[in-house]
Amino acid sequence: MIDTTKFSLADFVKSADKNIMELAKEFWEYKEDYVRRRHYQYRRVSITGSGPTMKIIDHYTGEIKEMINLASNDYLNLTKHPRTIKAGIEAVKKYGTGAGSVPLLGGTLDIHVELEKKLAKFKGCEDALIYTSGYGSNLGTISAILHENDVAILDMYVHASIIDGCRNTNVEFFRHNNMDSLEKVLKKVKDKYNTKLVIVDGVYSMDGDIAPLDQIVEIAHAYGAFVMVDEAHATGVIGKNGRGTPEHCNVEGKVDIVAGTLSKALGAVGGFIATNKELVNYLHFYSRAYMFSTAPTPQATASLIEALNVIEEEPQLRQKLWDNIRYFRENLLKLGFNIGNQQTAIFPIIIGDDYKVKEMCRELHEAGIYVNPVFYPAVPRRLSRIRISLTAGHTKEHLDRTLDVLEHLGKKYGII
Repeated sequence: MIDTTKFSLADFVKSADKNIMELAKEFWEYKEDYVRRRHYQYRRVSITGSGPTMKIIDHYTGEIKEMINLASNDYLNLTKHPRTIKAGIEAVKKYGTGAGSVPLLGGTLDIHVELEKKLAKFKGCEDALIYTSGYGSNLGTISAILHENDVAILDMYVHASIIDGCRNTNVEFFRHNNMDSLEKVLKKVKDKYNTKLVIVDGVYSMDGDIAPLDQIVEIAHAYGAFVMVDEAHATGVIGKNGRGTPEHCNVEGKVDIVAGTLSKALGAVGGFIATNKELVNYLHFYSRAYMFSTAPTPQATASLIEALNVIEEEPQLRQKLWDNIRYFRENLLKLGFNIGNQQTAIFPIIIGDDYKVKEMCRELHEAGIYVNPVFYPAVPRRLSRIRISLTAGHTKEHLDRTLDVLEHLGKKYGII
Protein backbone atom coordinates (compact mmCIF):
# COMPACT_ATOMS: atom_id res chain seq x y z
CA MET A 1 0.00 0.00 0.00
CA ILE A 2 1.36 3.40 -1.01
CA ASP A 3 1.20 6.04 1.74
CA THR A 4 -0.42 9.16 0.28
CA THR A 5 1.25 11.36 2.89
CA LYS A 6 4.63 10.58 1.28
CA PHE A 7 3.68 11.01 -2.39
CA SER A 8 1.89 13.54 -4.59
CA LEU A 9 0.18 13.43 -7.99
CA ALA A 10 3.45 14.66 -9.51
CA ASP A 11 5.14 11.35 -8.64
CA PHE A 12 2.99 9.40 -11.11
CA VAL A 13 3.33 11.50 -14.25
CA LYS A 14 6.28 9.56 -15.68
CA SER A 15 8.85 6.98 -14.66
CA ALA A 16 12.30 6.10 -15.93
CA ASP A 17 11.91 2.37 -15.26
CA LYS A 18 8.15 1.58 -15.42
CA ASN A 19 5.75 1.21 -18.33
CA ILE A 20 2.36 2.90 -18.26
CA MET A 21 0.49 -0.16 -16.95
CA GLU A 22 2.89 -0.50 -14.03
CA LEU A 23 2.58 3.20 -13.31
CA ALA A 24 -1.21 3.02 -13.47
CA LYS A 25 -1.21 0.10 -11.01
CA GLU A 26 0.91 2.06 -8.55
CA PHE A 27 -1.37 5.06 -8.93
CA TRP A 28 -4.35 2.80 -8.21
CA GLU A 29 -2.70 1.83 -4.92
CA TYR A 30 -2.16 5.54 -4.21
CA LYS A 31 -5.86 6.17 -4.82
CA GLU A 32 -6.84 3.26 -2.57
CA ASP A 33 -4.91 4.84 0.31
CA TYR A 34 -6.76 8.09 -0.38
CA VAL A 35 -10.05 6.23 -0.08
CA ARG A 36 -8.94 4.41 3.08
CA ARG A 37 -8.17 7.75 4.75
CA ARG A 38 -11.46 9.22 3.46
CA HIS A 39 -9.47 11.91 1.68
CA TYR A 40 -10.76 10.97 -1.78
CA GLN A 41 -13.05 13.84 -2.77
CA TYR A 42 -13.05 13.31 -6.54
CA ARG A 43 -15.79 12.13 -8.91
CA ARG A 44 -18.50 12.32 -6.26
CA VAL A 45 -21.51 11.21 -8.27
CA SER A 46 -24.47 13.60 -8.32
CA ILE A 47 -27.99 12.30 -8.97
CA THR A 48 -29.58 15.76 -9.21
CA GLY A 49 -27.18 17.78 -11.37
CA SER A 50 -25.70 21.19 -10.73
CA GLY A 51 -27.32 23.52 -8.21
CA PRO A 52 -26.67 25.37 -4.94
CA THR A 53 -27.40 22.06 -3.25
CA MET A 54 -27.23 18.60 -4.76
CA LYS A 55 -27.66 14.98 -3.84
CA ILE A 56 -24.69 12.68 -4.28
CA ILE A 57 -23.95 9.01 -3.79
CA ASP A 58 -21.56 9.03 -0.83
CA HIS A 59 -18.25 7.29 -1.66
CA TYR A 60 -17.97 5.80 1.78
CA THR A 61 -21.48 4.89 2.94
CA GLY A 62 -23.16 4.28 -0.43
CA GLU A 63 -26.07 6.37 0.83
CA ILE A 64 -27.65 9.40 -0.83
CA LYS A 65 -26.26 12.56 0.78
CA GLU A 66 -27.60 16.08 0.30
CA MET A 67 -24.83 18.67 0.25
CA ILE A 68 -24.34 22.41 -0.06
CA ASN A 69 -22.59 22.62 -3.41
CA LEU A 70 -19.61 24.99 -3.27
CA ALA A 71 -17.68 23.30 -6.07
CA SER A 72 -19.68 24.42 -9.10
CA ASN A 73 -18.82 26.99 -11.79
CA ASP A 74 -22.53 27.39 -12.58
CA TYR A 75 -22.32 30.93 -11.22
CA LEU A 76 -25.78 32.13 -12.31
CA ASN A 77 -27.44 28.69 -12.00
CA LEU A 78 -28.38 28.78 -15.67
CA THR A 79 -28.04 24.99 -16.03
CA LYS A 80 -31.56 24.77 -14.59
CA HIS A 81 -33.07 28.08 -15.61
CA PRO A 82 -36.56 27.47 -17.09
CA ARG A 83 -35.71 29.50 -20.19
CA THR A 84 -32.49 27.64 -21.02
CA ILE A 85 -34.16 24.26 -20.41
CA LYS A 86 -37.10 25.14 -22.65
CA ALA A 87 -34.82 26.38 -25.45
CA GLY A 88 -32.79 23.15 -25.31
CA ILE A 89 -35.86 20.90 -25.43
CA GLU A 90 -37.27 22.76 -28.42
CA ALA A 91 -33.94 22.48 -30.26
CA VAL A 92 -33.76 18.70 -29.72
CA LYS A 93 -37.26 18.34 -31.13
CA LYS A 94 -36.38 20.45 -34.19
CA TYR A 95 -32.80 19.36 -34.96
CA GLY A 96 -32.34 16.02 -33.17
CA THR A 97 -29.66 15.07 -30.67
CA GLY A 98 -26.55 15.90 -32.71
CA ALA A 99 -25.20 18.08 -35.51
CA GLY A 100 -24.11 15.07 -37.55
CA SER A 101 -20.83 16.39 -38.93
CA VAL A 102 -17.88 18.69 -38.35
CA PRO A 103 -18.78 22.38 -38.73
CA LEU A 104 -16.60 23.05 -41.81
CA LEU A 105 -18.35 20.33 -43.82
CA GLY A 106 -21.96 19.35 -43.05
CA GLY A 107 -22.42 20.16 -39.36
CA THR A 108 -23.11 23.90 -39.22
CA LEU A 109 -26.68 24.68 -38.17
CA ASP A 110 -28.37 28.06 -38.35
CA ILE A 111 -28.39 28.21 -34.54
CA HIS A 112 -24.60 27.72 -34.51
CA VAL A 113 -24.26 30.84 -36.64
CA GLU A 114 -26.77 32.67 -34.43
CA LEU A 115 -24.77 31.81 -31.30
CA GLU A 116 -21.50 32.89 -32.91
CA LYS A 117 -22.97 36.25 -33.92
CA LYS A 118 -24.44 36.74 -30.46
CA LEU A 119 -21.12 35.90 -28.76
CA ALA A 120 -19.21 38.28 -31.04
CA LYS A 121 -21.59 41.14 -30.21
CA PHE A 122 -21.54 40.26 -26.49
CA LYS A 123 -17.74 40.40 -26.47
CA GLY A 124 -17.37 43.49 -28.66
CA CYS A 125 -15.72 41.65 -31.57
CA GLU A 126 -16.40 41.30 -35.32
CA ASP A 127 -16.96 37.55 -35.39
CA ALA A 128 -16.69 34.36 -33.34
CA LEU A 129 -16.54 30.61 -33.69
CA ILE A 130 -17.64 27.92 -31.26
CA TYR A 131 -15.90 24.74 -30.17
CA THR A 132 -17.19 21.67 -28.37
CA SER A 133 -15.12 22.48 -25.26
CA GLY A 134 -13.40 25.41 -23.61
CA TYR A 135 -10.20 23.39 -23.48
CA GLY A 136 -10.48 22.80 -27.21
CA SER A 137 -11.02 26.48 -27.97
CA ASN A 138 -7.72 27.45 -26.32
CA LEU A 139 -5.77 24.44 -27.55
CA GLY A 140 -7.16 24.65 -31.08
CA THR A 141 -6.73 28.38 -31.49
CA ILE A 142 -3.27 28.82 -30.01
CA SER A 143 -1.79 25.80 -31.78
CA ALA A 144 -3.21 27.09 -35.09
CA ILE A 145 -1.74 30.59 -34.86
CA LEU A 146 1.59 30.19 -33.04
CA HIS A 147 4.50 28.21 -34.50
CA GLU A 148 8.29 27.95 -34.29
CA ASN A 149 8.91 31.57 -35.29
CA ASP A 150 6.34 32.97 -32.83
CA VAL A 151 6.17 33.41 -29.06
CA ALA A 152 3.47 33.12 -26.39
CA ILE A 153 3.97 35.42 -23.39
CA LEU A 154 2.02 33.89 -20.53
CA ASP A 155 1.03 34.96 -17.06
CA MET A 156 2.50 32.19 -14.94
CA TYR A 157 -0.98 31.32 -13.55
CA VAL A 158 -2.76 30.76 -16.89
CA HIS A 159 -4.99 27.74 -17.39
CA ALA A 160 -3.53 24.38 -18.45
CA SER A 161 -5.35 24.51 -21.80
CA ILE A 162 -3.35 27.62 -22.71
CA ILE A 163 -0.05 25.99 -21.78
CA ASP A 164 -0.98 22.86 -23.75
CA GLY A 165 -1.78 25.02 -26.78
CA CYS A 166 1.76 26.41 -26.73
CA ARG A 167 3.62 23.09 -27.14
CA ASN A 168 4.76 23.89 -30.70
CA THR A 169 5.84 27.46 -30.14
CA ASN A 170 8.19 29.47 -27.96
CA VAL A 171 7.02 30.41 -24.47
CA GLU A 172 8.00 33.14 -22.03
CA PHE A 173 6.36 33.60 -18.63
CA PHE A 174 5.86 36.78 -16.62
CA ARG A 175 5.05 37.04 -12.92
CA HIS A 176 1.37 36.88 -12.08
CA ASN A 177 -0.41 40.19 -12.77
CA ASN A 178 2.96 41.98 -12.60
CA MET A 179 3.22 44.66 -15.28
CA ASP A 180 6.92 45.35 -14.74
CA SER A 181 7.61 41.66 -15.35
CA LEU A 182 5.43 41.68 -18.47
CA GLU A 183 7.24 44.70 -19.90
CA LYS A 184 10.61 43.13 -19.18
CA VAL A 185 9.64 40.02 -21.18
CA LEU A 186 8.24 42.11 -24.03
CA LYS A 187 11.52 44.04 -24.27
CA LYS A 188 13.39 40.73 -24.39
CA VAL A 189 11.33 39.32 -27.30
CA LYS A 190 10.63 42.58 -29.15
CA ASP A 191 12.58 41.90 -32.35
CA LYS A 192 12.86 38.11 -32.24
CA TYR A 193 9.55 36.69 -33.44
CA ASN A 194 6.90 37.08 -36.12
CA THR A 195 3.87 36.91 -33.85
CA LYS A 196 4.04 37.91 -30.21
CA LEU A 197 0.89 36.99 -28.24
CA VAL A 198 0.34 37.89 -24.59
CA ILE A 199 -2.15 35.44 -23.06
CA VAL A 200 -3.87 35.88 -19.71
CA ASP A 201 -6.94 34.68 -17.84
CA GLY A 202 -9.57 37.32 -17.18
CA VAL A 203 -10.36 35.76 -13.80
CA TYR A 204 -7.89 33.22 -12.43
CA SER A 205 -9.48 29.91 -11.54
CA MET A 206 -7.44 29.11 -8.44
CA ASP A 207 -7.16 32.59 -6.93
CA GLY A 208 -10.31 34.38 -8.03
CA ASP A 209 -8.42 37.57 -8.90
CA ILE A 210 -8.79 39.70 -12.03
CA ALA A 211 -6.17 40.51 -14.68
CA PRO A 212 -5.44 44.26 -15.11
CA LEU A 213 -6.42 43.94 -18.75
CA ASP A 214 -6.34 47.66 -19.51
CA GLN A 215 -2.68 47.85 -18.51
CA ILE A 216 -1.86 44.59 -20.30
CA VAL A 217 -3.38 45.81 -23.57
CA GLU A 218 -1.57 49.15 -23.39
CA ILE A 219 1.84 47.61 -22.65
CA ALA A 220 1.51 44.74 -25.14
CA HIS A 221 0.38 46.93 -28.02
CA ALA A 222 3.21 49.38 -27.32
CA TYR A 223 5.66 46.54 -28.03
CA GLY A 224 3.85 45.22 -31.11
CA ALA A 225 2.30 42.25 -29.34
CA PHE A 226 -1.29 41.01 -29.57
CA VAL A 227 -3.41 40.16 -26.53
CA MET A 228 -5.60 37.13 -25.87
CA VAL A 229 -7.77 36.81 -22.76
CA ASP A 230 -9.48 33.65 -21.51
CA GLU A 231 -12.88 34.65 -20.12
CA ALA A 232 -13.85 31.28 -18.62
CA HIS A 233 -14.57 32.55 -15.10
CA ALA A 234 -15.32 36.17 -16.07
CA THR A 235 -18.20 35.86 -18.55
CA GLY A 236 -21.51 36.55 -16.81
CA VAL A 237 -19.75 37.41 -13.55
CA ILE A 238 -17.81 40.68 -13.93
CA GLY A 239 -18.44 43.84 -15.91
CA LYS A 240 -21.42 46.15 -15.52
CA ASN A 241 -23.48 43.97 -17.89
CA GLY A 242 -21.71 40.67 -17.25
CA ARG A 243 -19.71 40.86 -20.47
CA GLY A 244 -16.47 40.00 -18.70
CA THR A 245 -12.99 41.41 -18.24
CA PRO A 246 -12.82 43.73 -21.28
CA GLU A 247 -16.00 45.45 -20.05
CA HIS A 248 -14.77 45.47 -16.44
CA CYS A 249 -11.49 47.11 -17.53
CA ASN A 250 -13.03 49.41 -20.17
CA VAL A 251 -11.13 47.88 -23.11
CA GLU A 252 -13.97 46.34 -25.13
CA GLY A 253 -12.99 46.22 -28.79
CA LYS A 254 -9.29 46.64 -27.96
CA VAL A 255 -8.47 43.02 -27.05
CA ASP A 256 -7.26 41.10 -30.10
CA ILE A 257 -8.62 37.66 -29.17
CA VAL A 258 -11.29 36.93 -26.57
CA ALA A 259 -11.61 33.27 -25.62
CA GLY A 260 -13.84 31.47 -23.19
CA THR A 261 -15.81 28.47 -22.14
CA LEU A 262 -19.57 28.05 -22.45
CA SER A 263 -19.78 25.69 -19.50
CA LYS A 264 -19.57 27.98 -16.48
CA ALA A 265 -21.86 31.02 -16.02
CA LEU A 266 -23.50 30.21 -19.38
CA GLY A 267 -24.54 26.83 -18.01
CA ALA A 268 -23.98 24.41 -20.90
CA VAL A 269 -20.82 23.11 -22.59
CA GLY A 270 -18.37 24.24 -25.25
CA GLY A 271 -15.93 27.05 -25.92
CA PHE A 272 -15.56 30.08 -28.17
CA ILE A 273 -13.13 32.48 -29.77
CA ALA A 274 -14.19 36.04 -30.61
CA THR A 275 -11.90 38.21 -32.72
CA ASN A 276 -11.75 39.90 -36.15
CA LYS A 277 -13.49 38.29 -39.12
CA GLU A 278 -10.24 37.48 -40.93
CA LEU A 279 -8.80 35.47 -38.06
CA VAL A 280 -12.09 33.64 -37.50
CA ASN A 281 -12.05 32.64 -41.18
CA TYR A 282 -8.44 31.47 -40.84
CA LEU A 283 -9.34 29.32 -37.82
CA HIS A 284 -12.19 27.67 -39.73
CA PHE A 285 -9.54 26.02 -41.91
CA TYR A 286 -6.48 25.75 -39.67
CA SER A 287 -7.75 25.03 -36.15
CA ARG A 288 -7.63 21.25 -35.93
CA ALA A 289 -9.81 21.12 -32.80
CA TYR A 290 -12.50 22.97 -34.76
CA MET A 291 -12.07 21.16 -38.09
CA PHE A 292 -11.99 17.62 -36.76
CA SER A 293 -14.64 17.79 -34.00
CA THR A 294 -18.34 17.35 -34.65
CA ALA A 295 -20.20 20.62 -34.17
CA PRO A 296 -21.85 21.34 -30.79
CA THR A 297 -25.18 19.67 -30.05
CA PRO A 298 -28.38 21.56 -30.93
CA GLN A 299 -29.59 21.43 -27.31
CA ALA A 300 -26.43 23.03 -25.90
CA THR A 301 -26.38 25.64 -28.68
CA ALA A 302 -29.98 26.74 -28.20
CA SER A 303 -29.62 26.79 -24.41
CA LEU A 304 -26.53 28.99 -24.75
CA ILE A 305 -28.32 31.50 -26.98
CA GLU A 306 -31.01 31.76 -24.34
CA ALA A 307 -28.42 31.97 -21.55
CA LEU A 308 -26.96 35.08 -23.17
CA ASN A 309 -30.47 36.53 -23.35
CA VAL A 310 -30.99 35.79 -19.65
CA ILE A 311 -27.71 37.49 -18.70
CA GLU A 312 -28.80 40.60 -20.56
CA GLU A 313 -32.42 40.58 -19.37
CA GLU A 314 -32.15 39.33 -15.77
CA PRO A 315 -29.33 41.34 -14.13
CA GLN A 316 -30.77 40.47 -10.71
CA LEU A 317 -29.08 37.07 -10.97
CA ARG A 318 -25.66 38.68 -11.16
CA GLN A 319 -26.62 41.10 -8.38
CA LYS A 320 -27.57 38.17 -6.13
CA LEU A 321 -24.27 36.48 -6.90
CA TRP A 322 -22.38 39.63 -5.91
CA ASP A 323 -24.42 40.00 -2.72
CA ASN A 324 -23.27 36.48 -1.82
CA ILE A 325 -19.65 37.24 -2.76
CA ARG A 326 -19.50 40.36 -0.59
CA TYR A 327 -21.17 38.68 2.39
CA PHE A 328 -18.97 35.59 2.26
CA ARG A 329 -15.74 37.57 1.80
CA GLU A 330 -16.53 39.91 4.68
CA ASN A 331 -17.19 37.02 7.06
CA LEU A 332 -14.19 34.92 5.98
CA LEU A 333 -11.89 37.89 6.58
CA LYS A 334 -13.59 38.61 9.91
CA LEU A 335 -12.85 35.03 10.98
CA GLY A 336 -9.20 35.48 10.00
CA PHE A 337 -8.89 33.20 6.96
CA ASN A 338 -6.27 33.92 4.29
CA ILE A 339 -8.08 34.29 0.95
CA GLY A 340 -5.23 35.95 -0.95
CA ASN A 341 -6.27 38.59 -3.47
CA GLN A 342 -9.72 37.07 -4.07
CA GLN A 343 -12.00 39.41 -6.08
CA THR A 344 -14.75 37.30 -7.65
CA ALA A 345 -16.93 34.22 -7.05
CA ILE A 346 -13.90 31.97 -6.48
CA PHE A 347 -12.56 31.81 -2.92
CA PRO A 348 -9.14 30.25 -2.18
CA ILE A 349 -8.94 29.46 1.53
CA ILE A 350 -5.19 29.13 1.78
CA ILE A 351 -4.04 26.54 4.32
CA GLY A 352 -0.43 25.86 3.31
CA ASP A 353 -0.43 22.23 4.49
CA ASP A 354 -1.55 19.42 2.17
CA TYR A 355 -2.54 17.05 4.97
CA LYS A 356 -4.63 19.69 6.75
CA VAL A 357 -6.40 20.45 3.47
CA LYS A 358 -7.26 16.75 3.08
CA GLU A 359 -8.48 16.41 6.65
CA MET A 360 -10.54 19.60 6.54
CA CYS A 361 -12.15 18.56 3.24
CA ARG A 362 -12.96 15.15 4.75
CA GLU A 363 -14.73 16.83 7.66
CA LEU A 364 -16.48 19.30 5.37
CA HIS A 365 -17.77 16.37 3.30
CA GLU A 366 -19.03 14.66 6.45
CA ALA A 367 -20.78 17.91 7.42
CA GLY A 368 -22.57 18.01 4.05
CA ILE A 369 -20.49 20.75 2.45
CA TYR A 370 -19.04 20.03 -0.99
CA VAL A 371 -15.75 21.86 -1.66
CA ASN A 372 -12.63 21.14 -3.70
CA PRO A 373 -9.19 20.41 -2.23
CA VAL A 374 -6.29 21.93 -4.18
CA PHE A 375 -2.70 21.05 -3.37
CA TYR A 376 0.68 20.31 -4.90
CA PRO A 377 1.41 20.13 -7.83
CA ALA A 378 -1.65 22.21 -8.83
CA VAL A 379 -0.33 24.93 -6.49
CA PRO A 380 2.90 25.21 -4.46
CA ARG A 381 2.81 23.30 -1.16
CA ARG A 382 2.93 26.54 0.82
CA LEU A 383 -0.24 27.65 -0.99
CA SER A 384 -2.35 24.47 -0.72
CA ARG A 385 -5.98 25.43 -0.26
CA ILE A 386 -9.67 24.72 -0.14
CA ARG A 387 -11.35 26.15 -3.24
CA ILE A 388 -14.91 27.41 -2.90
CA SER A 389 -17.18 28.77 -5.64
CA LEU A 390 -20.37 30.69 -4.96
CA THR A 391 -23.47 30.92 -7.13
CA ALA A 392 -26.49 33.20 -7.27
CA GLY A 393 -28.64 30.42 -5.86
CA HIS A 394 -26.88 30.09 -2.54
CA THR A 395 -28.96 31.36 0.36
CA LYS A 396 -27.72 33.18 3.44
CA GLU A 397 -28.45 29.97 5.35
CA HIS A 398 -26.13 28.02 3.02
CA LEU A 399 -23.35 30.55 3.55
CA ASP A 400 -23.83 30.82 7.31
CA ARG A 401 -23.80 27.03 7.69
CA THR A 402 -20.55 26.88 5.70
CA LEU A 403 -18.98 29.70 7.70
CA ASP A 404 -19.87 27.97 10.99
CA VAL A 405 -18.20 24.71 9.91
CA LEU A 406 -15.16 26.53 8.51
CA GLU A 407 -14.76 28.47 11.77
CA HIS A 408 -14.84 25.24 13.78
CA LEU A 409 -12.33 23.50 11.50
CA GLY A 410 -10.12 26.57 11.20
CA LYS A 411 -9.71 26.64 14.96
CA LYS A 412 -9.36 22.86 15.25
CA TYR A 413 -6.49 22.73 12.72
CA GLY A 414 -4.80 25.95 13.85
CA ILE A 415 -5.59 27.92 10.70
CA ILE A 416 -7.32 30.82 12.45
